[in-house]
Amino acid sequence: MLGDRIRKLRKQKKLTLEALAGQGLTKGMLSLIENNKAKPSMESLAHIAEGLGVDVTDLLGEISTQELRAILEKAEKLYNEKSDGQYKELLTLIEPYIEKLTQGYESARLLDILSRSLYKEKLAGWEEYADRAAIIYDDINLTANRAQIAIFRAMVKFIQHDYASSLDILVSERKEIHSTHVYMDHMTRMDFDYHEAILHFAIGDNESASAVMEKAIQFSKEQRIFYRINDLYRLGAGQALMFKDEEKLELYLRKLKQYGEFADDLLSILVHDLIIVMSLNTVKKQYTHALEIIDTYLAEPTMEEVVKDLYQIEKGKALYGLGEFPEAISYFNEVETSTTTHHPFDLSLYYVRYSYKALCHQGLGEIEEALQAAQNAVEKFEALPDTPFKEFAVETYHTILAKVNPVQ
Repeated sequence: MLGDRIRKLRKQKKLTLEALAGQGLTKGMLSLIENNKAKPSMESLAHIAEGLGVDVTDLLGEISTQELRAILEKAEKLYNEKSDGQYKELLTLIEPYIEKLTQGYESARLLDILSRSLYKEKLAGWEEYADRAAIIYDDINLTANRAQIAIFRAMVKFIQHDYASSLDILVSERKEIHSTHVYMDHMTRMDFDYHEAILHFAIGDNESASAVMEKAIQFSKEQRIFYRINDLYRLGAGQALMFKDEEKLELYLRKLKQYGEFADDLLSILVHDLIIVMSLNTVKKQYTHALEIIDTYLAEPTMEEVVKDLYQIEKGKALYGLGEFPEAISYFNEVETSTTTHHPFDLSLYYVRYSYKALCHQGLGEIEEALQAAQNAVEKFEALPDTPFKEFAVETYHTILAKVNPVQ
């Protein structure tokens, strides 16, 4: 209690009641305060704190803003390190202060980091701290930080492949933030638009996805900002490729290449060329040309692993097209679906390898192996929305099944 803390600090500093009371307080009143029989006014509390050489917040059992800032500085550094055990370290750092995180930016951000660390460690209770952080962000009108809580909540469902719930959470939270916050900055709006577009796409609502995406791109042009524009171009190009919209594919590929060259963004260039390769393999059937591009990138040791996997799948597809079935199968077998991949379109790029592997086995006369691979593809695609990739998997399975059980 307050009196106990004052007495403890007074004795630590070897001060008598009379010395601490000084001119601003009577010895008797100080004794009553220390015995929790009287409550000091803020003026008296400030006098006692000055005499003890501490902040008023220390007497009240609260944590000072200065101390919170020091803790937050450590937490931010650790949070951005991306090292093994970082989330456990963050929990150890923040948990002793949980009950004192009640107001202000430092408290909100620490609760925010705590929530994400609990989630990463697969521990219960992350939702409570996300809620507490959101309330404080709302109170101090930090729209961008509040929006990131909303996106975080939605992406938890996205990672569980519950795309409909993810979209519902995002749209609902976005509506609430619009109604309670005076202003939303351009980057926050672009974040919302991008995530809303990918979630509409994830549930198979391509019309809504296109509308949100194109509106966001137009807004980016009007405001002359480039934030998220490369992500939107990649999304647009992927959508156009999947649904064979050649006009939009050409547009978004051109924009993606321009951005990649302008910003020296390797990922944008890699994705641009990957989509070119996919078109060569599946639309134009120019397998040799596709291999020339693929081999250039696969020879690059610093290539990002996820993109490298997709290039390997495309190499397998090109080799299948050239009739080199055993070599194609070896490339498909080298790839494992990335554990960080969750969007149906991205998962489709991985899962389609099973259908091509099935066709390779069929080409080698290995019908049982072909049927097993084709059935695996159908099972992988079952939970995903209808797309040309899914249709291809189902068609391949039925074609091979007919070989096993021909109609008499």
